[in-house]
Formats: sequence, structure tokens, C-alpha cells
Amino acid sequence: MLYAAESWGTGRAVSRIPRVGGSGTHRSGQGAFGNMCRGGRMFNPNAIWRRWQRKVNLTQRRHAVASAVAASAVPSLVLARGHRINQVPEVPLVLDSVAYEKVHDVVALLTRIGLKDELDKVKDTKKIRAGQGKYRNNRYRTRKGPLIVFSNEDRLIQRSSRNIPGVETCHVDRLNLLQLAPGGHLGRLIVWTKPAFERLNYIFGTHAAPAQGKKGYILERPIMTNANLARLINSNEIQSVVRSKQRNVVVHDRQKKNPLKNRVKMNFLNPYDKVRRQAAHDTEAKNKTTRTERRKQRAAVRKSFRKSGRKFIATYRNQLNEANTRSENDYKDYIKSTKVGKDAMKEVVEN
Repeated sequence: MLYAAESWGTGRAVSRIPRVGGSGTHRSGQGAFGNMCRGGRMFNPNAIWRRWQRKVNLTQRRHAVASAVAASAVPSLVLARGHRINQVPEVPLVLDSVAYEKVHDVVALLTRIGLKDELDKVKDTKKIRAGQGKYRNNRYRTRKGPLIVFSNEDRLIQRSSRNIPGVETCHVDRLNLLQLAPGGHLGRLIVWTKPAFERLNYIFGTHAAPAQGKKGYILERPIMTNANLARLINSNEIQSVVRSKQRNVVVHDRQKKNPLKNRVKMNFLNPYDKVRRQAAHDTEAKNKTTRTERRKQRAAVRKSFRKSGRKFIATYRNQLNEANTRSENDYKDYIKSTKVGKDAMKEVVEN
């Protein structure tokens, strides 16, 4: 982004890409900055502040390579990584020489030492990569097969084995951690040549002498000669001298308990709650056993209540009729008292 470019905005019938200012040159008015412009920056570049690499100390990297080499000699780790070594005579596998020029000779050698199942497994695992990565020059994915570590005497194996699926080669002086432990998983199946295997002491040294091939490097010494920690702790020699297990005395509850859900806590706070619960339980049990009797009692009460209701209504109607009759008689008497003669009596009779 080398120019002081600015968009012209809308209204000029051109795109709103930033354009170089000035005049008197072909560059004037040309687009800038965008990934579609000449001299522009790329689209979505890698963030420069992101840590794309991690610096690891040299000695630590050497320890990692030495550990990966040591793990390749443990059959259980090699099997756990998925390699087929049931027909292999021993692990680590060391051959006198693998200096063959033809591919079929190398395949015959690997078959002869029991790696036919491993080679077949690699062929069967060849799959097309998922996603857009298949367009980026790495279309197929396969499992890792055996790694052949050679020395200067067996350089021919580097060319004669490169067309065998899954088989990789590595010079003993340039051991690669990505090949020794692909994906961070220890236990790669390694086929050593005898000169390469003998050169390991020169490269990494021993526990008695420092390395000659790596200046200043001393082979990492394991803290424990027996890695079975549980067996050591439970051994009679250690258990006889260690103190007995301490038991903590709990002074108070570390967890607050809800009295509405915890009966023990409720009995502690309200001793009568136990009596209340027992009374409620007894009442419920009694109600279950006397259900028929209670139904009969309710029916009798309901019958008597209805009978008294009917009696009350009948009495009310009788009294109401009597009151109406008295009112009617009183009215007739009142008419008689207010009107005199035969006409008054006639109206009374008509009414």
C-alpha cells in the first residue's frame, strides 16, 4: 500500500475502489489497495501478529527426537499406533543392508521380514481428502507405513523406495521428529540399517558418555528406572515406612442442606416436625382403611341435609300462602270500611 489513494465516491459512474491521486502519469486515477487492483495487496493475508511458529530450545528438541527413537523400540507403543507387526521377528528391526536399486527388490525384502500386512494396510487406507484441500496438490490421504532409516552406505534405498505407498526414508544424521512421531503419536515402525543403528551412539551418546555428533548434548537420563509407579507405591518396602493415612475430622457440614428436603436437618431445627409427619402419615393410612365408612357417613349427612331442605321449603311455602291469605282478607276488610252501600260490596265481590 504505497500510494495515498482515496475513493472518488459515487456520482462519477466508476467503482468506489480507492484511486491514486495526482496527474501527469498513467498511475493517476488507477485503482489501489484492493486485491483486484494492480499493485494491490492480497485478499485476507495471514495476520502478522499471530504466532505461526513456536521457538523450542535446541536441547529440548534433541530430547524429543531421542524419546521418539526410544519409543519406536517398544512393541506395545508401535502396536498402539496402528502398525501391523505381528509377523515381524523383533522390534527394533535392524537389517544388514537395504542398498537395492529396484523397487520390487525392496518390496520383496519388506515382505520377507514380515511387513506385507503393513504395506497392504497402507494401500487400503488411501482415500480422497475431504473438502477443498483436494484441489491443493494433495488430493489423497494415506496412513503412515514403515520408516527406513539409512546411512551413507545405503543411499540407494532413498530412490528405490519412494514409489512404495506409505514407506518413507530418512538419513540417520537428519532424523526428523515429524517422521518419528507423526501427528504427535510415538511408536513409529522403523526399519534400521545396521550402520545407521550403530551410529546412534555417536549421534546421541550414551548414559556414560556425552554425544559426539551433537556438541554439548548429554542423553536425558530417566528419573525412574521402573516406570510402574503404582507398583512402587504399593510395594512392601515403601508401605512399611510411610505413615498411616490421615483421616480428617469434619467439624461442620461443608454443604448447606435444605431442611425442606432433608429430614434429618429438619428434625434438628424443628423436633415437632417428626410428630407432624407421623400424624399426617397415620391420618392418611386411617383414611385408606375407613374409606367405605366415610362414604356411608357422607351419604347419610347428604340425605338428612336434603330432607331438612325439602322440609324448610315446604314450611316456607305454607307460611307464604297463609300470609297471602291474611293480606287478602285484610284488604277486603279495609275496602268494606272505606265504602258504604251495596256498590262497595259489589266491587269487593268482583275483585
